[in-house]
Amino acid sequence: EVGISSLIDTWILLRDIELSGERNRGMYILKSRGMDHSNQIREFTFTNHGVELSKVYIGASGVLTGSARIAQEAIENAEVLTRKQDIERKKRDIERIRKALDAQVAALHSNFELEEAEIIKMIQTEQNKIRRLEQDKILMAESRKTVIENNPIKKSRKTSKGK
Repeated sequence: EVGISSLIDTWILLRDIELSGERNRGMYILKSRGMDHSNQIREFTFTNHGVELSKVYIGASGVLTGSARIAQEAIENAEVLTRKQDIERKKRDIERIRKALDAQVAALHSNFELEEAEIIKMIQTEQNKIRRLEQDKILMAESRKTVIENNPIKKSRKTSKGK
């Protein structure tokens, strides 16, 4: 008693698939002993060179065959192209913004250097004025022969004479 299933290594089911007003041929491998196989349907066509298996459609739309598969692949390719173009546009936007930011930073740095130079000159001018005032104060005190509070030598003379 030998069953027919034990004699057959691979079971193939060929079927007509009707979708969107189109008939296509599909092939299923139902069972295959001793070898890995896919559970997906494969579209096949008859050509002058024999039977040819079409590429398996991999996508979220399910199993598509014939012109429906070609149309869906074209839509997905267009979406991929659009996304790649969006990515390139965004990269150009980043570069444009970076250049504008660099220009602003350079302008701010230049303005800072100008203002810094002006402020340093103003500080030096004020310090020079303070020194001149102190020197003028000392000269006036010497010309009037008065004691300057910060001059300890002249203070000690005045206090020693009074004793």
